[in-house]
Amino acid sequence: MDDAARFGVLLTVAYVGTRFSGFARQPHARTVQGELEGAVRAVDPNASLVRGASRTDAGVHARAQRVAFDASLDIPSRGWVLSLSRHAGDEIAIVSAARVAPGWDPRDHAVKKTYRYTIFPSEVRDPFLRHRSWRVPERLNHDLMRREAEALLGQHDFRAFRSAMDARTETVRTIFRAAVDTAADDPRLVVVEVVGDRFLHRMMRIIAGTLVDVGRGRLEPGAVRRALSTLERSDLGMTAPPDGLCLHALELDDEGSDKWPDH
Repeated sequence: MDDAARFGVLLTVAYVGTRFSGFARQPHARTVQGELEGAVRAVDPNASLVRGASRTDAGVHARAQRVAFDASLDIPSRGWVLSLSRHAGDEIAIVSAARVAPGWDPRDHAVKKTYRYTIFPSEVRDPFLRHRSWRVPERLNHDLMRREAEALLGQHDFRAFRSAMDARTETVRTIFRAAVDTAADDPRLVVVEVVGDRFLHRMMRIIAGTLVDVGRGRLEPGAVRRALSTLERSDLGMTAPPDGLCLHALELDDEGSDKWPDH
């Protein structure tokens, strides 16, 4: 496709990740990226592969994933939203579309990510919260969890807060907000919200698991500070399951112009 005939498109996408093997495309597995590429190619067979800003794990949800691709068709933003929605399936929503330069990659422009992890402290199941929260049967000490979360703030080497599959050598990250609150719409739920510039593989799930283990008395308080000092994964708690995790917001340094020609 000639560069002169290419049109960069930036999408905001929401999805329920329960039945996906994560965001990133994989051979012989159903992924969010793969489904989006199928929807894009159904509308524009000459479009490029899609480029995502964040790789969410299997079972993890998103309210504001950012995805870009290059199209050969010059379609207005509303046209992209409606046409892609017809092909994306019920588990994926195309929230908005904006124009960007061809080849523009949202991964290079992500400056702040907000993750929310929802915990349901209850001995009794609620089927309406299945796959949307982590049900913890023990009572949680919220004050201990809040104090533990405060140690995350600032710039640190988060080497201990990653899975064994993460081989990156640069592990310094900045956390702008780390809060533990009762959900505004359901007082039964506890929400851990962490805002950072970047995250390591399973970093948010390790944070959530550690806060819960401190809150239910399985881990001594001060675990976060110890791990930031020793850089040892063994100083932290369990890796929380993916069900309660959601990529809530993703801020880019360039949101696209959304200046589409009249048709």
